[in-house]
Amino acid sequence: MDLIQALVLALVQGLTEWLPVSSSGHLAIAQRLMGLTVPVAFDVMLHMGTLVAVIAFLWKDLLAILKSVLWLDTKSENFRLFSLVAVGTVPLAVIGFIFMKFFESLFASMAAIAAGLFATGALLLVSRVRHGDKAVSWKRALIIGAMQAASIAPGISRSGSTISIALITGVNKVDAFRFSFLLSIPAILGASAAKFSEIALADLGLYATVGMAVAAVSGYLAIKVVSKLILSGKFHLFAFYCFTAGIAVLLLLR
Repeated sequence: MDLIQALVLALVQGLTEWLPVSSSGHLAIAQRLMGLTVPVAFDVMLHMGTLVAVIAFLWKDLLAILKSVLWLDTKSENFRLFSLVAVGTVPLAVIGFIFMKFFESLFASMAAIAAGLFATGALLLVSRVRHGDKAVSWKRALIIGAMQAASIAPGISRSGSTISIALITGVNKVDAFRFSFLLSIPAILGASAAKFSEIALADLGLYATVGMAVAAVSGYLAIKVVSKLILSGKFHLFAFYCFTAGIAVLLLLR
């Protein structure tokens, strides 16, 4: 892997982590097209870059949540939101621990990636006609969390699936967006912690530093795009991209 290839992968990661098109699927596709086998540690570093992006975008919410936790303000809305995120993280922790090997095996299958893209597209379309004005409840937090767990599979977008299922279960657009992105933070932190030893042993040097920076900047821009698309009611339009990408994968990369 040279620097240009590292930059391409970082840009792909930054944009597709938050756009509803699956970063894992697109990274696998990009690596296949470039004939690369990228160290897991490099992928994790790119994810850390997108984590920086979401923290930068939601820093006010995160600060308010942190204050409510430190002061044990259990009656506040921010503490409730912290609790909902914790509940929503449980399905990922359980399913990821039990089925991680299975999910990892799917990354070698272009057919599996295409299927994931089709599933993401279907969810996006359904979210167009099924949404409401409710807040995230404990039950909805578990359902959204279960969908995040499913997004471990390549081709299933984390943001696309969690925002879509939130809208489908009646959550209002603002809360669906915010909860989905808050839920991604412990998920990325947990995945990074699980691979910490590989990061520590890897000699990535400049590639990792530049890659993280590119992923962070492009990721921040992607989050702003997603925010505007949800509020304008155009989030579902990415379904057609997912369907097209899925067909292209089946036809060209089998």
